[in-house]
Amino acid sequence: MSISRRLSVVIGPNPPARLDKALSRDVPEAEGLSRSRLAKLIADGSVSRAGQVLIDPRAKVAEGDVLDITFAEAEEVETRPEAIPLEVVYEDASLIVVNKPVGMVVHPAPGTPSGTLVNALLAHCGDTLSGIGGEKRPGIVHRIDKDTSGLIVAAKSDKAHTGLAAQFEAHSVNRHYKAVVYGVPDAGDPRLRGVRGVSFEAGNILKITTQLARHKTDRQKQAVLFSGGRHAVTRARVEEAFGTPGVAALVDCWLETGRTHQIRVHMAHAGFGLIGDQTYGGRRKLAEKAVGAAGAAAAAAFSRQALHAATLGFVHPETGQELAFEAPLPADMAALIAALRG
Repeated sequence: MSISRRLSVVIGPNPPARLDKALSRDVPEAEGLSRSRLAKLIADGSVSRAGQVLIDPRAKVAEGDVLDITFAEAEEVETRPEAIPLEVVYEDASLIVVNKPVGMVVHPAPGTPSGTLVNALLAHCGDTLSGIGGEKRPGIVHRIDKDTSGLIVAAKSDKAHTGLAAQFEAHSVNRHYKAVVYGVPDAGDPRLRGVRGVSFEAGNILKITTQLARHKTDRQKQAVLFSGGRHAVTRARVEEAFGTPGVAALVDCWLETGRTHQIRVHMAHAGFGLIGDQTYGGRRKLAEKAVGAAGAAAAAAFSRQALHAATLGFVHPETGQELAFEAPLPADMAALIAALRG
């Protein structure tokens, strides 16, 4: 193992009894080392005391102990850099914000080993990437579906990765999505009173609260549950209704939690599936007499979920500055909306 650097940590007064907890408390915050990262370093034999390697996270420590942490030289990951054009919204030494196009997968997987956002970031960032987790790679702290466009942030250092991940875990990141849905959510709709998990807040804000988990028979899908699974809350406000009477709407959706396919599943559960969503949207059609021939045709031909990650706001993990970004609607959604207005 090639050693890139060593860090010495002096255990302070009244330490926790366990090695892992004591290190977590006393490692300088500037190092940006999470508890999971420290646990991996211990397991890998990278922590020692007076020359003796400590691999048991429960090992006893005492005030004044000097613990040495060795960091292996960051290795290049197998994922190859690819010179794929990116629309960079913001970038500094710690992180990068990108407006992801429709059709781009965020992270390599067996079915999509190349052409992903990670491949593009490896090429774009090059030597500015730090050794996140011992590998030179961008730190992905959230994802957007392949056929959803919009803003995504990636870390370029361990500290930024830890800080951003903590904000996403605490649900303090401000994320708003634009979606075009079938139907128009309205507090006065009597149908919605019988839909479990659906309610309205002041200002005609639709609130959907359920549990979400993988579908029992289709592992590519998520399913709404009311016991088990993971807690999920979505809110949505109508920005514009289309048709006479209203048969579709542009809605602003925001997340209290961030689960796989959350907006798509929740809106479909409430009866407002996203136009173009082949998985959850259903096979609904818009009547020409409501939105005109062009609007009905545009909705029928829309081939991906009409969903765009429009705004992203968070606290910079290094500087503490509040950052906020916006990305305009992509051309296909703008054209769909224009047709529905017709």
